Amino acid sequence: MFWTVRNALVHDKWRAIPMTVGAVCLTSVFQIVQNTPWGFQPVQNLGSVKAADPLWLALLRTPLSLFVPALDLPVWGALAQILLVFGIAEICIGWWRTLLVGYVATLAGTTYARIGLALGPEHPLGLPVSDRIVNDTGPSAAVVGLAIYVCWRYRAYLTGALVILVMIVEVLFKDNLAGKEHLAAIAAVMAVCVVRAQWGPARSRVPLGQHSHPPP
Repeated sequence: MFWTVRNALVHDKWRAIPMTVGAVCLTSVFQIVQNTPWGFQPVQNLGSVKAADPLWLALLRTPLSLFVPALDLPVWGALAQILLVFGIAEICIGWWRTLLVGYVATLAGTTYARIGLALGPEHPLGLPVSDRIVNDTGPSAAVVGLAIYVCWRYRAYLTGALVILVMIVEVLFKDNLAGKEHLAAIAAVMAVCVVRAQWGPARSRVPLGQHSHPPP
């Protein structure tokens, strides 16, 4: 994985990750706009997802919700996650697979939020009623899902196991909606990996990004 990313960046530099650069710019624009007096509500209308919203509205807003920074977290964290993980994934598996896996992971988190609320706070996998109005935006679920998928494809099992372990520790120490959504994203992407391993083509370490280059 390291050599795949290095070779692409050495040969093409920023041209190796055009989708990632666009995602970073879009997230930055959303951050600037939502911190203006006139821009907060339009950004929320475009990309804010809450479990209390109708399902059709949540699904409609989900594509842009990845790029709307969470209000309670520093924006540089979201930008760094997108630049690093989206960039690696774009080089390794191509831009459209990166978006597809990212959206699968995000949808898994959004779906879990509704299931967790239905189970209630007494259930081990349930959520408190207060989580119905939590603003659920940001790229973190997509980032976690992409990390697991790229690690699986490149057989970086130790790195993938460390990502899963960190997410479990996060839930143990900070039991909130975001942490449990990360676990839901991991479960969904692992299911995708199992299906692809059973019925898809054989895995290869050859990069699928369009700017890939053979090793020297």
